[in-house]
Amino acid sequence: MKPPILIFGPTASGKTELAIELANLFDGEVVNADSMQVYQDLSVLTDRPPSRQQKSVPHHLFGHVDGSIRYSVGSWLEEVSEVISDIQARKKTPIIAGGTGLYFHALVNGINDFPQADEEVKTEISGLIETEGLSGLYTRLLAVDPLAVRQIGQNDRQRLGRAYEVWVMTGVPFSEFKERRAEPILSQANWLGIALYPDRKKLYARIEARFDSMLPTGAVEEVEKLSKRELPLDLPIMKAHGVPWICAYLRGEMDIQETCTLVKQDVRRYAKRQYTWIGRQFPEWPRIPSLDIAERLSIVNSLYEVVDQKQFVG
Repeated sequence: MKPPILIFGPTASGKTELAIELANLFDGEVVNADSMQVYQDLSVLTDRPPSRQQKSVPHHLFGHVDGSIRYSVGSWLEEVSEVISDIQARKKTPIIAGGTGLYFHALVNGINDFPQADEEVKTEISGLIETEGLSGLYTRLLAVDPLAVRQIGQNDRQRLGRAYEVWVMTGVPFSEFKERRAEPILSQANWLGIALYPDRKKLYARIEARFDSMLPTGAVEEVEKLSKRELPLDLPIMKAHGVPWICAYLRGEMDIQETCTLVKQDVRRYAKRQYTWIGRQFPEWPRIPSLDIAERLSIVNSLYEVVDQKQFVG
């Protein structure tokens, strides 16, 4: 069977382009590992691969979930296990690409362990408590993880902070970590994991340019259509980057310039956490700083030869 290739990297780092080129190179099929690109409702705002690209190379787990569904890492693991098996059974190469680090972590390590503490996120939460008080933290956590709030109580600053930290880092409720137990789907010797690690200033410029290009191609209209569904605000899709701010713009609470500024700021912060995730969770994955597609393909090709010979240890 063809060993899977796993591509993780911060948003706007070129994962989709690389995945498609690798699929062409290794007779592969692309599998989504982005928690927001699974949703039907968000195509433009999540930068989901357009239909023409999905037709050129088989794609899986993109845009197949309704926004009303509370999709989780457990849901993804169940689906991706079947997809990988099917691709390999047809003697094709699974190319798994996305920016949701927890998906990859669960795929190769299981999800028994909570993510390590992140000092940057802890500092961010401390600042939140200073400005909004413990009650503000409690309210925020209640919206995303009511079960954890009931178990912790509203006066336990340390445990509330940790639960919210896990949510900020992973997008998965703290309570879900406690309840789920899953063994890794991929063993340590039969896959290649790579981390795209471009220069941060260049990446941030790409993030801003990408969002600017989303506005004339339907990002606002997409969110407007979603908002008309009046879905519960604690659903994952309602917290997708850009959705809360664009909803505020549609309600007349801010102008488009302020909206763009806040969306870009949030996405940059998210990218910063993705860089941190690489260092903490995937320290042994080869990092590729170059943005040049030819150089990226050359590096992955060399690494994959070793994996395919069963000499690589993930």
